[in-house]
Amino acid sequence: MKKIIFVLVLGVFVVAANAQTAPKKAESAKVITKQTVDIACGECQFKMKGKDCELAVKIDGKSYFVDGKGIDDFGDAHGEHGFCNAVSKAEVTGEIVNNRFKAKEIKLLAVKK
Repeated sequence: MKKIIFVLVLGVFVVAANAQTAPKKAESAKVITKQTVDIACGECQFKMKGKDCELAVKIDGKSYFVDGKGIDDFGDAHGEHGFCNAVSKAEVTGEIVNNRFKAKEIKLLAVKK
């Protein structure tokens, strides 16, 4: 009887230890294809927490920092119509992975007057 209890207790400890040390699974990527989104500086326009002015997109109401393109890749971010001073529209293709947008393509859309 003591051996059975010992084996059960040992099993519980092994399971608990594995649960604590098991690596977290990466989030599955959400693929975005040619979707029209808002694009701007995450800190200045979307009120995201970050270290510096950084390009971000708003997809389905949620903001994501962008990997693969920089905030000044489309002109001066601090210019009159730059991403730190205005929200623009863009057509984007890429993936949302671990709460970041991995850009494959970003095409700024013309402002309709």
